Amino acid sequence: MVSKQVHLLIQAELAKLEQQYDIKILYAVESGSRAWGFESTNSDYDVRYIYVHKPEWYLSIDDKKDSHEVILPNDIDLAGWELRKALRLFRKSNPPLLEWLKSHIVYKESSDIQILRYLHDLYFNPKSCIYHYLHMAKGNYDEYLKKDSVKLKRYFYVLRPILCCEWIEKYNNSPPILFHSLVDTLVKDIDLRYSIENLLIQKKQSEEIDYGPRIPIINNFLQERIDYYSRYVKDLPKQNHPLSDSLDKFFRTILYANW
Repeated sequence: MVSKQVHLLIQAELAKLEQQYDIKILYAVESGSRAWGFESTNSDYDVRYIYVHKPEWYLSIDDKKDSHEVILPNDIDLAGWELRKALRLFRKSNPPLLEWLKSHIVYKESSDIQILRYLHDLYFNPKSCIYHYLHMAKGNYDEYLKKDSVKLKRYFYVLRPILCCEWIEKYNNSPPILFHSLVDTLVKDIDLRYSIENLLIQKKQSEEIDYGPRIPIINNFLQERIDYYSRYVKDLPKQNHPLSDSLDKFFRTILYANW
């Protein structure tokens, strides 16, 4: 959750960015642990946004910087993508961007952003999304969860992407952003679910859960699922990127509507 005070502070910071860079911010949301629903009491605010420049910015023979990153001293991390960059990534079915479009913590939203949600099915690519989530899960698992003593919060950075893989396999669309929605829908084993929910309570009620012994029931589940999806994703058919016509039209509409 985000308090009203922090919400207003973030909106003020976004307004400053618009003035500083002479841009329009079309969409700004919370990402990361707060959006996923397993934040600690002292988790940072991971604000992600999409912005558009004035038309003349695009009429240049030179490539220009297409992203911003600003870390403020009050635990607010701001990062944004220029609209064309965002649309190119949307065309590739970029999972972080698809998650932004499902975030329930919204700081700013142009009504036109809804069009991207309507275009989701046309550009969604299950193979590339599973590769993304599998890579995230395997990297965190191999680095943090194979030791006798593990950093317990890292379980969530493996559990969530693995459950996202399961969701994509089962429903063939992008997964919900909230972790508890994935658990409620997909985790049927009672003992496994109890272990996950107990760990979630620890994380949400503390500033930072520390190291502890491995949790065998969760490790066994994760290792089996990582092995399974490592095989499964190879057999998925390759999908070509759809044509860009719809996204080109969307880009032009946004550009003319805002300037």
